[in-house]
Amino acid sequence: MTTTYDPHSPDYLVESDLREELTRVFDLCHGCRMCLHYCGSFPLLFDAVDAHDGDATKLSTSEQDKVVDECFQCKICYVKCPYIPPHEWNLDFPRLMMRANAVRTKNGKKPPIEYITDQVMSRTDLVGIVSSAISPIANKLIGDNSGPVRKSMERFAGVSSMRLLPPYAKVRFTRWFKTRIRPFIENRRARVSVYPTCFIDYMAPEVGKDLVNVYEHNGIECSLPAGVKCCGAPWLHAGNIDEFKKVATRNVAALTTVIAEDRDIVVAQPTCAYVVKKDYPIYVGSDDAKKVSARTFDASEYLFMIHRKKGGLKTDFVGEVPSEVTYHSACHLQAQNVGVKGRDLLKLMGVKVNLVAKCSGIDGTWGYRKENYDSSKKMSKALGNALKKTGSQVYVGDCHLANTAIYEETLQRVEHPLSILARGYGIPKE
Repeated sequence: MTTTYDPHSPDYLVESDLREELTRVFDLCHGCRMCLHYCGSFPLLFDAVDAHDGDATKLSTSEQDKVVDECFQCKICYVKCPYIPPHEWNLDFPRLMMRANAVRTKNGKKPPIEYITDQVMSRTDLVGIVSSAISPIANKLIGDNSGPVRKSMERFAGVSSMRLLPPYAKVRFTRWFKTRIRPFIENRRARVSVYPTCFIDYMAPEVGKDLVNVYEHNGIECSLPAGVKCCGAPWLHAGNIDEFKKVATRNVAALTTVIAEDRDIVVAQPTCAYVVKKDYPIYVGSDDAKKVSARTFDASEYLFMIHRKKGGLKTDFVGEVPSEVTYHSACHLQAQNVGVKGRDLLKLMGVKVNLVAKCSGIDGTWGYRKENYDSSKKMSKALGNALKKTGSQVYVGDCHLANTAIYEETLQRVEHPLSILARGYGIPKE
């Protein structure tokens, strides 16, 4: 058996070894078919193997690569697949797809436009700093899907002009945090460091503000980690593991300082939390990375843990509390196997919660690439229809990327569960 998902293995970037593993896994998947409706990779895979009379060894390189192209790293395989490690068959489909992307990137087999797209979409801090500084202009330009800027981005950078891009905030979350007046926290129950990542810092600082205010309202002291940047997910999903390792190693060093102060790490974006928890230990491979992983939590997960282990959250809901909401369970939260804690927080408020667990089709940067637009749009449309069928007037979700796709489909703003909690406590939106 040639199985290797270890990026430190000398065989990891050997294409012949990769092709053997693709054949082995595709044969197992074809025999199971449980995952037929999860994403485009599987029906494409099954049809291709069927066309060769069920013989996966006859798949061509291009046929294998088409299956790889359709995987957008939703990670739902980890929730549904019966053969994931530690099963004896050791079938890890998402990591195999990431390995295939890494081999293709290393061997220079991507179309040139894809390399440009990788560079544009992976430099989130550079783009975020510039775009936030000129946010009124930047948002006007990127918000005009038929305008010259978006058309040029599609033609020369591979970013779909049809997709709604998240707007940038004028005041970054980190700036707000550093200049705010910090309240005195009586009866402190925990200490955390809020790792905002690029989404909260540049695009959704209101979520970060509500997180901090709700945490402090419940006796949880908040700080910011120094020296952290984007989690590096765009580099990883693009197959550039060298750049990802650089980013991950730097962030692990910064976050190790945080846990040395006996603070837990809280992340308010599911994709980023997943990367820190699951990918840093594998790609960095150090004891520090494992320690950081063990002390990292999704924002809703951590707050509910405090509720269960340290005497319960405050229930002084004197503000606005919706009677019913529809909660979207994000894929990268499901893959963390922590449950739907955002929903559970809402239930503490006495809210009736409808649950929808469909993929938004964005998944990092995959859904923003022009070559993936049609496939991505089908999934986000299905999600939008599922939400509409609940009849709810309030949509709630933890993932900023998914929430943007939901807004695009429904024209209804999606709130983070901690924002609902903040309004319930009577904490005004800043």
